[in-house]
Amino acid sequence: MENVSQNDWAKKIQNSDNCVVIDVRTPAECHEGIQPNAQQINVLDTQNFLNEIEKLDKSKEYYVYCRSGGRSSQACVIMDSRGFKSTYNLLGGMSSWTGEVVLP
Repeated sequence: MENVSQNDWAKKIQNSDNCVVIDVRTPAECHEGIQPNAQQINVLDTQNFLNEIEKLDKSKEYYVYCRSGGRSSQACVIMDSRGFKSTYNLLGGMSSWTGEVVLP
């Protein structure tokens, strides 16, 4: 896992053709808005989270965020322990996000 700033996050995603953005917040939090093209997988729904990440291609780059960066950091650790090669945690999460937000 690599912790990345908002600026680095945006640059890395823009320059990658092999990335997936994952929002690990609760459905209620996601209704406030998500990053464009983000998949929603609630890390607090532990069994479902584990089931859903097992369906993902472990060779891709995963950009993971939550509200403030804590849960997404935990999600990255879980993903890393399950064989994911590249996970990135957004420092500050959506609380600090100034980029584009869309409704799910």
